[in-house]
Amino acid sequence: MRLLKIVPDNTNIDFVRLRGWAFGLTLLLSVIAIGITGLKGLNFGVDFVGGLMIEEKFPSQPDQDKVRTVIDRLGVGDASLQQFGDPKTLTIRLPVQEGADEGATNAVVKKVETALAQAFPGATFSRYSTVSGKVSGELIQHGVLAVVLAVLGIGLFAILRFEWQFGVSTIVAIVHDLLMTVGFFALTQFEFDLNIIAAVLTIIGYSINDKIVIDDRIRENMRRYRKMDMREIINLSVNETLPRTVMTSVTILLALIAMLLLGGHVLRGFTAAMILGIVVGTYSSIYVSSSLLITLGLRAEPTGGEKPARGVTDNAERVAPRER
Repeated sequence: MRLLKIVPDNTNIDFVRLRGWAFGLTLLLSVIAIGITGLKGLNFGVDFVGGLMIEEKFPSQPDQDKVRTVIDRLGVGDASLQQFGDPKTLTIRLPVQEGADEGATNAVVKKVETALAQAFPGATFSRYSTVSGKVSGELIQHGVLAVVLAVLGIGLFAILRFEWQFGVSTIVAIVHDLLMTVGFFALTQFEFDLNIIAAVLTIIGYSINDKIVIDDRIRENMRRYRKMDMREIINLSVNETLPRTVMTSVTILLALIAMLLLGGHVLRGFTAAMILGIVVGTYSSIYVSSSLLITLGLRAEPTGGEKPARGVTDNAERVAPRER
C-alpha cells in the first residue's frame, strides 16, 4: 500500500535564490499590516473594552445562532456568546452603552431577558455583571505581556539551543507572523477578544515548532557536510524537511477549515486566526527564518582563529553530499 505523498521525495528547490524577493514581500506586507492597524484599529471585544455579561439558562441546549439573531434584533450591540460547563447555560456579552447608568443597564438586561423568554419558552435569567474599562485595560496589558514573553522566551531558547543567529531569525519570523495576524483582524474587523489571544499563542507555538525542526536539520547538515556552502546547506535542509512541513500544515488546515465551516459564529475569529497563522508560519519558516541566517552571517565553515559552530567537532570532515 503506497502512502500519500503531497511532496515527492528528494526535492531540490532553490529556496535561497528567491530570498531577496521573499524579504521584499515580507517587508511590504509587514508595513501594510502596521499601516492598516494604525488607520483602522482593532475591533476589540467586550473582554477588552468593558461591557455587560448576562447569564441565561435554557431548558435544553440552545442554538447559539438563533440566540444571537434574537439579541441582534433588539439593537443593543453585537453579542458575544460563550458556553461554560453546562450546555444549557450561556453567557451573553454586550457592549456597554455610551453614557449608560445603572438604570439603562437594567433596561438592557430586562429587554434581553424578555426577548429570550419569548423565543425560548422556559429560558430563565440567572444573573448579570459589568466589566469595567479598568479591568478591560488590564486584560489588554496581560494579553500583550503574554505574547511578548512567549516571543522572547522562544528567542532565548533558540539562542541557547543553537547560535545567536537562529534566535534572531526566529524572533523576526514570529514577529512577522504576529503582524500578519493583527493586520488581518484590522482589515476584516473581526472581533478581537481573549479567544484571539489564545489563537495567537497557539500560532506562536506551532510556528516555533516548525522553525526548530528546520533549524535542527540545518545544524545537523553543518556537521555532516563541512565543505558545503551555507546556501546549499539551507536549501538541502529545507528540502529535506519540506514533506514534513507541508504534510503537517495541510493536516492542521483541513481540521481548521472544518471548524470554520461547521463551528458557527463563536469559533469564526479563532479559526480564521489559526488558518492565517498556519499559512504565514509555514511561509516564514521557509523564506524568512531560514534564509535570514545567511544575512546574519551564519557560516558553514569557521575560518582560522574562530571557534567552530556549536555542535561541530574540529576533526569532522566537511564533505559535499553524494548525488542521489
